[in-house]
Amino acid sequence: MSKPSIPQGTRDFSPEVVRKRQYVFDTLRAIFELYGFQPLETPAMENLTTLTGKYGEEGDRLIFKILNNGLHEKNEADKTQLNTEWEKLLSKPYTTPVVTERALRYDLTIPFARYVVMHQNDLALPFRRYQMQPVWRADRPQKGRYREFWQCDADVVGSKSLINEAELLSIYLSAFTQLKVPVTVKINSRKLLQGIAEVCGQPEKMTDITIALDKLDKIGWTGVASELLERGIDDNAINILKEIISIEGTNHAKLEVLTTVMQNSIAGIEGVKEIEQALSYYEAMKSETIDDNSYIDVDISLARGLNYYTGVIVEVVCNDPKIKMGSIGGGGRYDDLTGLFGLKGLSGVGVSFGIDRIYDVIEELGAFPKQLATGSKAIIVNFGGENEAYALTILRQLREVGIATEMYPDAAKFDKQMKYANKRNVAYVLLPGDEERQKGMISVKNFETGEQKMMTLTDAVYLLNNR
Repeated sequence: MSKPSIPQGTRDFSPEVVRKRQYVFDTLRAIFELYGFQPLETPAMENLTTLTGKYGEEGDRLIFKILNNGLHEKNEADKTQLNTEWEKLLSKPYTTPVVTERALRYDLTIPFARYVVMHQNDLALPFRRYQMQPVWRADRPQKGRYREFWQCDADVVGSKSLINEAELLSIYLSAFTQLKVPVTVKINSRKLLQGIAEVCGQPEKMTDITIALDKLDKIGWTGVASELLERGIDDNAINILKEIISIEGTNHAKLEVLTTVMQNSIAGIEGVKEIEQALSYYEAMKSETIDDNSYIDVDISLARGLNYYTGVIVEVVCNDPKIKMGSIGGGGRYDDLTGLFGLKGLSGVGVSFGIDRIYDVIEELGAFPKQLATGSKAIIVNFGGENEAYALTILRQLREVGIATEMYPDAAKFDKQMKYANKRNVAYVLLPGDEERQKGMISVKNFETGEQKMMTLTDAVYLLNNR
């Protein structure tokens, strides 16, 4: 019999890992609720037509399609047609709706747009939602990149105000400050990218330019330049593009230079003004608690490869030099995303948190709170007999005051129970022996220091609550 395994690019999560992930989710959820966002969930699978054509050429290739199994077919004719298509599928690359009609969701944004269109008459606009669910991509698994992973999105639909962009910037900086992850939030505009394409004399090649630029961090300028040539962009345009994305200085200085560079491009000027206004709003609402090591950076090379972005775009990376990880968040403005489903003129903007990558970064930084290592603050040793009954009263009283406690269920050897407590990584072991029971007290052993002391239950509660 072969050993059990799981699909490549997926993972099991141990209790300790789940607690750490819940810590991230709870932190983000509290911030979203503070900003007035509402929770939403959508199905794990969508109709294939809902997803196809929404993520660009490269994104469409990464959609996990679900093959029809014939169980839902209503009659023998349908099953016969499915079998015929299956034979074609096995003989050559071939896909029709008979073979596959559904797919696992690629992200949370397109399903959100579909939801808004389906429920448009029930929503109070602007609609502010957050969503935390897994998504799937048929990508090559590698460090920080999985085939099944969780996303956490926050979107505002039904408003064109750049105050929304500023609030999402504030959410990013607040969240990563609380999670103790120093970040750089890169900001750009698709309109500015359109202006760059126009200044380079290649307005019709804007998509090709953004697809290539989106790979700058991975393949460097040499690789980008090579891909631009392959996509039909000439040497002169490539040289102009290189000069533009090499503009340096403060955000204000960059935007000043870009205003001059874009003077003959209406789209480019609009893009510069959008970024300026969003940053101005952000400064007005910026919290004084934001980590000094985190900041916003105007990044002219930022492209974000998804086709539905139309305005301001953002991307988040950890700026700690020892962390080698790609983006851990990103998003932007989409002026007509719901138009893909027939609802025109409804603008939206949203950001996404890459939960799995964020988890890996926090782990590498050692920034998770220590108490997350175990679910219980204390374990009560079971000495059996009358002491077992006494231990149960202690267990009940500790839980009644909100202290996470468990009791070893069997009156096993003391050494076995202590080894269990050590494996559980608890901070304290409680010892309700004969003397403790007779005195109505409890002995508390600090597992980190080895110190042991008999005390009243009231003192034990104070100690456990103030660890």
